[in-house]
Amino acid sequence: MPVEPLRLVFAGTPVFAQCALEALAQAGHEIALVLTRPDKPAARGHKLVASPVKQWATGRGLEVWQPRTLRDPEAWARLREAGADAMIVAAYGLLLPPEVLAIPPHGCLNIHASLLPRWRGAAPIQRAIEAGDARTGITIMQMDAGLDTGPMRLVRTLPIGPRDTGGTVHDALAALGAEAIVEALARLADGTLPLEPQPPEGATHAAKLTRADSPIDWHAPVRRIVDRVRAFDPVPGSTAELEHVPGTTLKVWRAAPDARPAHGATPGTVLAVGEGAVVVAAGDGAVALLELQRPGGRRLPAREFLAGFPIRVGDRLRPPAAA
Repeated sequence: MPVEPLRLVFAGTPVFAQCALEALAQAGHEIALVLTRPDKPAARGHKLVASPVKQWATGRGLEVWQPRTLRDPEAWARLREAGADAMIVAAYGLLLPPEVLAIPPHGCLNIHASLLPRWRGAAPIQRAIEAGDARTGITIMQMDAGLDTGPMRLVRTLPIGPRDTGGTVHDALAALGAEAIVEALARLADGTLPLEPQPPEGATHAAKLTRADSPIDWHAPVRRIVDRVRAFDPVPGSTAELEHVPGTTLKVWRAAPDARPAHGATPGTVLAVGEGAVVVAAGDGAVALLELQRPGGRRLPAREFLAGFPIRVGDRLRPPAAA
């Protein structure tokens, strides 16, 4: 699609945003300034690590700015100096105040990873899978002062398959978002990009992911447990510990409903071991754990995991004590 080049400020931080930045540059747009969050200490060694957006931008000689706030006049002045036609935002991590939203002539466009107004907020991909949604998508939104409440400019839909995870849906939406923002800017330039208010009904909030999301609640329904396991793969992961081995946190990476009856067993009780699964009683049935990881180990199919970490029928799984 032919694109009239625009001068842009881009604001984003993780890989999801990097995909969009790369697509905009390849489409011929001029990236006047790149905003990203300050470098963070890595998990090991506490060495500062640049965001994927910063790494990509600096490798191509783009100007990068890492403000800690956009709420002061000095920040507003720097954004005005960039002289951008529009500001593109994707998983940036800072709220944009009204003073920033008003600077570019075409305003600020956000690449949001859900079908708004469903799943406004920080973790739309994982919350959609956790809720058992059959589809998600990308909404290119004209930003306003609210939290993901602005009018919609472009919507693209993506089905969520029964074995999709937070990781697979993230990667698919990152690619779809990159395509969608390039299309949106082409249509913005030729005057064919619509501006539609979000529907007044159907809004939900996608709360930020925390470590408190990880522990598996074995009293929950089977479908709820299975959907949470796939939603939180790879972040923040789903965890449990054996009651007789306290302090040893196991990660569950893949699970599925199991047809065998729980016979009133206490949720968390191991019902069967073997045939490539650890079968555990849940609130309304049984869950087959198909891929697990022990501390310091790697993700393994249940059969391989059990060879080095025995689990027996009658053992009890519970949320980790430190959760």
